[in-house]
Amino acid sequence: MWILYAFGSAFFAGITAVLAKCGIHDTNSHVATALRTIVVLIFSWIMVFIVGSFHEIANLSYQTILFLVLSSFYPAGRPRLSTGASWLCYFRALQLGNINKVAAIDKTSVVLTVILSFILFHETVNIYKIIGMILMMTGTFLMLEKKETNQKEDNHWLIYAVLSVVFASLTTILGKVGISHIESNLGTAIRTSVVLVMAWVVVFATNAQSSVKEVPKHELIYIFLSGIATGTSWLCFYRALQIGPASLVTPIDKLSILVTVLFSYIVFHEKLNLKSFIGLMMIVAGTLIMLL
Repeated sequence: MWILYAFGSAFFAGITAVLAKCGIHDTNSHVATALRTIVVLIFSWIMVFIVGSFHEIANLSYQTILFLVLSSFYPAGRPRLSTGASWLCYFRALQLGNINKVAAIDKTSVVLTVILSFILFHETVNIYKIIGMILMMTGTFLMLEKKETNQKEDNHWLIYAVLSVVFASLTTILGKVGISHIESNLGTAIRTSVVLVMAWVVVFATNAQSSVKEVPKHELIYIFLSGIATGTSWLCFYRALQIGPASLVTPIDKLSILVTVLFSYIVFHEKLNLKSFIGLMMIVAGTLIMLL
């Protein structure tokens, strides 16, 4: 049964980006992020009550709370599901760019985190991590290859995608500095609470609040569905870890990029050429090798 939950986690995580892109075609990406965070927040607190860590709130120090607030400006929880500044950048990148390329860049946050951990904390980098990082970066490069066209390509999406990766890596580093001892689900819930406030501050700061009423109903549905997909992925992943071996659950969960690529083809007809396909396989292989 655990394998069904593991694949369920990968499936729902993979379709999150596709559902989100469906919901931000005509909708301001900051507004979409703020609305989506409401759903994610509900699921994050559900996780807290499931694991029974709510009582730990009373034991949090001021320093821990400070780092939780600071890390809310970067992603929280599991690597692929970013919050705060990373979410804002990630969904803007999805709105402007190709899902396959954005998803590929998103995976490189693991590489940057390993490098920063080695520099700042002198963590050991074994041969498997080195091989995995090389494969992931090479694969990403292949997937980002420009198509031969006479039209000038707008690369603003790339800036947002890279910023999302940087913020994602910085969160992990912040977590190691000051909040490594807090239960992860509780930390995610608190950070997501702060992110909800932050997201709406950004909406009002950019004078986008008036567009909330103008969000098309069909796009609003997709926005909320993307939040539900994120939360469902969390629940499936946690259940799979409860009843199955982590050494197998985690690699299966990492296959979510395959789901993203598949549904981006079905929904948006985003095709992979031979080089992009090889790049995708290298990213998957690199990710799995780094788990060894």
